[in-house]
Amino acid sequence: MLGLIEIVLPVFLIVGAGYAATRAKLFSDPAADGLMVFTQGFAIPCLLFAALARLDLGAVFDWRLLVSFYTGAAICFALGVVGARVIFKRRPGESVAVGFGALFSNSVLLGLPIMERAYGTDALAANFAIIAIHAPFCYLLGITTMEIVRADGKGAGHTVKAVGRAMFRNSLMIGLALGFAVNLSGVELPSPLWAAVDLMVRAALPAALFGLGGILTRYTLSAQIPQAAMVGVLSLIVHPSIAWGLSVHVFDLPIEFVRAAVVTAAMAPGVNTYVFANLYDRAKGVAASAVLLSTALSVLSVSVWLWALSTL
Repeated sequence: MLGLIEIVLPVFLIVGAGYAATRAKLFSDPAADGLMVFTQGFAIPCLLFAALARLDLGAVFDWRLLVSFYTGAAICFALGVVGARVIFKRRPGESVAVGFGALFSNSVLLGLPIMERAYGTDALAANFAIIAIHAPFCYLLGITTMEIVRADGKGAGHTVKAVGRAMFRNSLMIGLALGFAVNLSGVELPSPLWAAVDLMVRAALPAALFGLGGILTRYTLSAQIPQAAMVGVLSLIVHPSIAWGLSVHVFDLPIEFVRAAVVTAAMAPGVNTYVFANLYDRAKGVAASAVLLSTALSVLSVSVWLWALSTL
């Protein structure tokens, strides 16, 4: 177990370094914003582009892998909504915002570096298959549910169109789409262009982790810790448990698919949890607390899941 913690710990040490540097005013808030703009607007899209362009789509886009991951995501979303509504007596719209935290895993900023540390770069192919539809699936499910349960707003059609436009103008989605286009078209890109893309890729994850630490300084653990803890249990324990059960016992997937499904499912809620809550002005304190608390707890929980995977 100690060896597994040593695999996970460097990832969180970089996040912690960004957090500490920003807290100590050695790294300013505008600098953290700039770093996240660089990584999420340029470096990570290059990473996703390169991965999708070079991916053997027929080998990794297995419907059983996607069902193993997204069934657990949808179930945890439903449990989060019901738990917030029944146990914590939140209003319907607030309950959806709480449930979204259990739906949206930090599949890129945490999932990719942890998988790479644990299993090597060659193990990331199945992760990219999951990531390719992660944002569209989660946002469409969250938005549709929010518009059904809340009484205000401009209606589902207007909101879905607005957020759909925002998603497909998003640089991460553009990187994925361009990667698919190059892969399916068979276009050969010039080697200097690939060399430039690969240089950007090498900067993507460490810089993103450091920037994530800076962004986390803006979140605080509020008085709604029990609700944040519920989201953490769903994200860090229930979701990967469902992914494990389906990928191992129902579909008997190859070990590389099992690892991708379980490790990605075991990630803490991503910062999009707060973005969604802020979009609707619902349960923002719970969302912020869930991101911060779950990210801290995942140092241990991810190590446990890596140990469990080593027994297969």
